[in-house]
Amino acid sequence: MPKTKLVYIWSLRNAAADQAGQHVPYKGGLRYMKSPLEYLGEALERTALGDAYSLEAVIYDDDEESPRDREKLRDYGFAYRPDRRWFYPPELSIQGRRVNDLLHAIPSSYRREPLHAPERGTGKQAFEKNLQDKLIDLGAELVLLDGLLVILDRLVRPGAPFHRKIVNIHPGITRLESPYERRGACATLDALYGARGLEVVDWTSMETRAVPPLLMTGASCHYVDNGIDSGEVISDVLKTDIDPADTILELRWNNFTNSLFPALQQGLEVLAGQHRKGHARHSEIENA
Repeated sequence: MPKTKLVYIWSLRNAAADQAGQHVPYKGGLRYMKSPLEYLGEALERTALGDAYSLEAVIYDDDEESPRDREKLRDYGFAYRPDRRWFYPPELSIQGRRVNDLLHAIPSSYRREPLHAPERGTGKQAFEKNLQDKLIDLGAELVLLDGLLVILDRLVRPGAPFHRKIVNIHPGITRLESPYERRGACATLDALYGARGLEVVDWTSMETRAVPPLLMTGASCHYVDNGIDSGEVISDVLKTDIDPADTILELRWNNFTNSLFPALQQGLEVLAGQHRKGHARHSEIENA
């Protein structure tokens, strides 16, 4: 059976905030902050996932012409240089290809426009069109998002070429019925506040209210729709204990290791099983 062509999309500025590829302070020592991309590479090399998927490309949406993006990536840059940090070991290869050779930039340059400017909406549509064209050119059959700081629309609508072909890994439980639900860009910080017995009711003013402490969080792999972490859950893992004294990076490291990486692997395993079943049904129809 042929491998599913997988394309990985992320925002470098989100990985930079995590200090991906670096040793970070952890409880008086240091621990290596492995990115989900690096973990994915290991899984494709060392587990049966490598028989199911081929990684075709790694796309990032960061905008080299944006002063804000340049500032957020000041320690890393937009391409590997020996005198700067990088998000993974620069020699990292996956399935015989250097990851640095798989990188493609599709800048979300519409973010330079004011939030409610008409140009921002048309620019967003152009960005998604460019992204769709690239995915089609790559022959992408499954798209994995990691920390993409963009809400997709036209790409994930019912009837679109990539409807239910784009999935996201999220460092929080996304099921609304779960008491541990943490959606949105601040999921890890939200969980840390929750462990301290606080709920942020306004992320602009950082106003909080007292709530019963929740000393655990997790991660989800889910289909992407045009909401915020609201798509159907494929797999989730709730295995990250929180120490209220954790720093954000300590909790991030714990959650990646204990919940997000397992949710990523389990999600891809579920989807590989669905692909095998679909391929078998197709073969049965052809041979009938």
